[in-house]
Amino acid sequence: MPESDSIEFLAKYKGWLAVKKIQIKEDTKPEEIALQLSSIRQSVDRKSFEILGIDTIALDAYATQLTTGARKSYGSLAEVVQKLGTGEAKEVAKNSTKGRPELVDIATTYLFRRTVQGLAFDFDVNPEILQKAFPNLKVPKPPGRKPKS
Repeated sequence: MPESDSIEFLAKYKGWLAVKKIQIKEDTKPEEIALQLSSIRQSVDRKSFEILGIDTIALDAYATQLTTGARKSYGSLAEVVQKLGTGEAKEVAKNSTKGRPELVDIATTYLFRRTVQGLAFDFDVNPEILQKAFPNLKVPKPPGRKPKS
């Protein structure tokens, strides 16, 4: 039996369970593989901040507040990123760490990423960008319960 390539990711931590799998065959397109990898990265990135105890909900709300009404442009990006240097933004990041000063830089990193993403820019390949580039590309749905035969 020939060995086949695959990407398999399984994470189980407390109440979090993430399972991502793809069997790679000869006819598997590179964008399908990239979609799977980007989906894994998205899951891990967000959960990493949450596991550290950072209040991502508060940071998401603040990032939304900063980007509401701004259009996708480099001018808007510069303007919004500059707001991240204000005392208010620093205080929001500090408060999101629940009294753990060692996490402030990590919370600031999350806030920066979410603010930039709020303007429809991103740092990495993600499922949304891939689906825009490849309209026929579908995010695989996790298998549900199979009906009894």
